[in-house]
Amino acid sequence: MPPSDEQALLEQARAYDDVALSTLYDRYSGKIYSYVLYHVGDAGLAEDLTANVFIKMLSAVKSSNSWQRSFSGWLYRIAHNAIVDHFRRSSRYDSLPLDERLTSADDDPVSSVETKIVSEDVREALSFLTGEQKQVIELKFFQEMTNNEVAEIMGKTEGAIKSLQYRALAALRRQMQPTPGE
Repeated sequence: MPPSDEQALLEQARAYDDVALSTLYDRYSGKIYSYVLYHVGDAGLAEDLTANVFIKMLSAVKSSNSWQRSFSGWLYRIAHNAIVDHFRRSSRYDSLPLDERLTSADDDPVSSVETKIVSEDVREALSFLTGEQKQVIELKFFQEMTNNEVAEIMGKTEGAIKSLQYRALAALRRQMQPTPGE
Protein backbone atom coordinates (compact mmCIF):
# COMPACT_ATOMS: atom_id res chain seq x y z
CA MET A 1 0.00 0.00 0.00
CA PRO A 2 1.40 3.42 -0.90
CA PRO A 3 2.37 5.59 2.10
CA SER A 4 -0.41 8.09 1.35
CA ASP A 5 -3.05 5.31 1.45
CA GLU A 6 -1.57 3.97 4.69
CA GLN A 7 -1.63 7.48 6.17
CA ALA A 8 -5.29 7.94 5.18
CA LEU A 9 -6.14 4.59 6.76
CA LEU A 10 -4.35 5.58 9.96
CA GLU A 11 -6.19 8.91 10.10
CA GLN A 12 -9.49 7.04 9.75
CA ALA A 13 -8.40 4.71 12.55
CA ARG A 14 -7.65 7.73 14.75
CA ALA A 15 -11.28 8.73 14.15
CA TYR A 16 -12.22 5.24 15.39
CA ASP A 17 -13.57 4.14 12.01
CA ASP A 18 -14.58 0.44 12.23
CA VAL A 19 -13.54 -0.38 8.67
CA ALA A 20 -10.11 1.23 9.08
CA LEU A 21 -9.50 -0.51 12.40
CA SER A 22 -10.50 -3.90 11.00
CA THR A 23 -8.30 -3.34 7.94
CA LEU A 24 -5.34 -2.58 10.22
CA TYR A 25 -6.11 -5.66 12.26
CA ASP A 26 -6.26 -7.83 9.14
CA ARG A 27 -3.01 -6.35 7.86
CA TYR A 28 -0.96 -6.69 11.06
CA SER A 29 -2.47 -9.45 13.21
CA GLY A 30 -0.66 -12.29 11.41
CA LYS A 31 2.70 -10.56 11.68
CA ILE A 32 2.23 -9.71 15.34
CA TYR A 33 1.04 -13.24 16.07
CA SER A 34 4.11 -14.83 14.45
CA TYR A 35 6.40 -12.41 16.32
CA VAL A 36 4.76 -13.30 19.63
CA LEU A 37 4.65 -17.03 18.84
CA TYR A 38 8.37 -17.04 18.11
CA HIS A 39 9.04 -15.61 21.57
CA VAL A 40 6.60 -17.61 23.67
CA GLY A 41 6.53 -20.89 21.73
CA ASP A 42 2.90 -21.63 22.59
CA ALA A 43 0.14 -21.05 20.03
CA GLY A 44 -2.65 -20.49 22.57
CA LEU A 45 -0.60 -18.04 24.60
CA ALA A 46 0.48 -16.26 21.41
CA GLU A 47 -3.18 -15.85 20.42
CA ASP A 48 -4.01 -14.38 23.84
CA LEU A 49 -1.07 -11.99 23.82
CA THR A 50 -1.82 -10.92 20.24
CA ALA A 51 -5.41 -10.20 21.20
CA ASN A 52 -4.14 -8.11 24.11
CA VAL A 53 -1.90 -6.14 21.75
CA PHE A 54 -4.90 -5.16 19.65
CA ILE A 55 -7.02 -4.40 22.71
CA LYS A 56 -4.27 -2.04 23.88
CA MET A 57 -4.16 -0.57 20.39
CA LEU A 58 -7.89 0.18 20.53
CA SER A 59 -7.59 1.71 24.00
CA ALA A 60 -4.67 3.87 22.93
CA VAL A 61 -6.42 5.06 19.77
CA LYS A 62 -9.48 5.95 21.82
CA SER A 63 -7.43 7.89 24.39
CA SER A 64 -5.08 9.51 21.83
CA ASN A 65 -2.00 7.73 23.28
CA SER A 66 -1.24 6.15 19.95
CA TRP A 67 1.64 6.08 17.50
CA GLN A 68 3.59 9.18 16.66
CA ARG A 69 5.54 8.12 13.53
CA SER A 70 5.40 4.43 12.68
CA PHE A 71 2.23 2.48 13.27
CA SER A 72 3.86 -0.92 12.74
CA GLY A 73 6.79 0.03 15.00
CA TRP A 74 4.34 1.11 17.67
CA LEU A 75 2.42 -2.19 17.39
CA TYR A 76 5.61 -4.25 17.66
CA ARG A 77 6.61 -2.21 20.72
CA ILE A 78 3.27 -3.08 22.34
CA ALA A 79 3.82 -6.75 21.43
CA HIS A 80 7.36 -6.70 22.82
CA ASN A 81 6.12 -5.17 26.07
CA ALA A 82 3.34 -7.79 26.29
CA ILE A 83 5.91 -10.58 25.91
CA VAL A 84 8.20 -9.06 28.55
CA ASP A 85 5.24 -8.58 30.93
CA HIS A 86 4.17 -12.18 30.40
CA PHE A 87 7.59 -13.55 31.30
CA ARG A 88 7.83 -11.25 34.31
CA ARG A 89 4.51 -12.55 35.63
CA SER A 90 5.17 -16.16 34.72
CA SER A 91 6.98 -18.32 37.22
CA ARG A 92 7.11 -21.41 34.97
CA TYR A 93 10.27 -21.29 32.90
CA ASP A 94 11.12 -24.97 33.16
CA SER A 95 8.51 -26.46 30.81
CA LEU A 96 8.82 -26.29 27.04
CA PRO A 97 5.82 -26.54 24.73
CA LEU A 98 5.41 -29.61 22.54
CA ASP A 99 5.81 -28.69 18.89
CA GLU A 100 2.85 -30.34 17.17
CA ARG A 101 3.99 -29.11 13.76
CA LEU A 102 6.93 -31.50 13.49
CA THR A 103 5.77 -33.12 10.28
CA SER A 104 2.69 -33.63 8.19
CA ALA A 105 1.66 -36.82 6.42
CA ASP A 106 2.85 -35.41 3.06
CA ASP A 107 6.33 -34.43 4.29
CA ASP A 108 9.42 -36.51 3.77
CA PRO A 109 10.41 -37.62 7.29
CA VAL A 110 14.13 -37.26 6.61
CA SER A 111 13.85 -33.68 5.33
CA SER A 112 11.51 -32.83 8.21
CA VAL A 113 14.06 -34.04 10.73
CA GLU A 114 16.90 -32.22 8.94
CA THR A 115 14.87 -29.00 8.94
CA LYS A 116 14.09 -29.45 12.63
CA ILE A 117 17.78 -29.99 13.45
CA VAL A 118 18.82 -26.87 11.54
CA SER A 119 16.07 -24.87 13.29
CA GLU A 120 17.29 -26.09 16.67
CA ASP A 121 20.89 -25.21 15.75
CA VAL A 122 19.85 -21.69 14.76
CA ARG A 123 17.74 -21.29 17.91
CA GLU A 124 20.68 -22.45 20.03
CA ALA A 125 23.06 -20.09 18.23
CA LEU A 126 20.61 -17.21 18.80
CA SER A 127 20.73 -17.91 22.53
CA PHE A 128 24.36 -16.72 22.56
CA LEU A 129 23.45 -13.27 21.24
CA THR A 130 22.68 -10.26 23.40
CA GLY A 131 19.01 -9.36 23.75
CA GLU A 132 19.34 -6.45 21.33
CA GLN A 133 21.24 -8.51 18.76
CA LYS A 134 18.61 -11.23 18.93
CA GLN A 135 15.79 -8.71 18.53
CA VAL A 136 17.47 -7.16 15.46
CA ILE A 137 17.86 -10.59 13.82
CA GLU A 138 14.25 -11.53 14.59
CA LEU A 139 12.81 -8.30 13.25
CA LYS A 140 15.07 -8.09 10.18
CA PHE A 141 15.01 -11.70 9.03
CA PHE A 142 12.00 -13.38 10.60
CA GLN A 143 9.63 -10.40 10.38
CA GLU A 144 11.31 -9.03 7.21
CA MET A 145 11.42 -5.41 8.39
CA THR A 146 13.60 -2.62 7.06
CA ASN A 147 16.40 -1.10 9.12
CA ASN A 148 14.28 2.01 9.54
CA GLU A 149 11.35 0.01 10.94
CA VAL A 150 13.63 -1.91 13.31
CA ALA A 151 15.20 1.37 14.46
CA GLU A 152 11.76 2.77 15.18
CA ILE A 153 10.73 -0.28 17.22
CA MET A 154 13.95 -0.42 19.19
CA GLY A 155 14.29 3.33 19.68
CA LYS A 156 17.72 3.47 18.00
CA THR A 157 19.24 5.08 14.95
CA GLU A 158 19.41 3.23 11.66
CA GLY A 159 23.21 3.22 11.94
CA ALA A 160 23.02 1.56 15.34
CA ILE A 161 20.74 -1.11 13.90
CA LYS A 162 23.18 -1.80 11.06
CA SER A 163 26.00 -2.14 13.56
CA LEU A 164 23.96 -4.45 15.81
CA GLN A 165 22.99 -6.56 12.81
CA TYR A 166 26.61 -6.86 11.66
CA ARG A 167 27.80 -7.95 15.12
CA ALA A 168 24.88 -10.35 15.52
CA LEU A 169 25.50 -12.03 12.16
CA ALA A 170 29.21 -12.34 12.93
CA ALA A 171 28.39 -13.95 16.29
CA LEU A 172 25.90 -16.33 14.65
CA ARG A 173 28.45 -17.28 12.01
CA ARG A 174 30.99 -18.12 14.76
CA GLN A 175 28.42 -20.18 16.65
CA MET A 176 27.24 -22.08 13.57
CA GLN A 177 30.71 -23.00 12.27
CA PRO A 178 31.57 -26.63 12.94
CA THR A 179 34.38 -27.23 15.37
CA PRO A 180 37.47 -28.99 13.99
CA GLY A 181 37.02 -32.74 13.95
CA GLU A 182 33.24 -32.69 13.43
